[in-house]
Amino acid sequence: MNIYVANISFRAREQDLKELFQQFGEVTSAKIVTDRETGRSRGFGFVEMANDSEGKQAIAQLNGAEFSERNLVVNEARPSEKR
Repeated sequence: MNIYVANISFRAREQDLKELFQQFGEVTSAKIVTDRETGRSRGFGFVEMANDSEGKQAIAQLNGAEFSERNLVVNEARPSEKR
């Protein structure tokens, strides 16, 4: 299951995000999106979890939860739209 995570602290690292979600199950990847030119975090990312039921539990528990002094917005990721 691919999970969209927004309102991530600019200080957070991908490893921090992975560890946060691992409490709910196996995390296959965690990626924080960065600006192409500056390399700085854009404040959102994606977490891929191996099991859908664990992913849904993570969404339910972490949406609105505080992480690095910010309240996360956590939803199931939607396919990207063509530009």
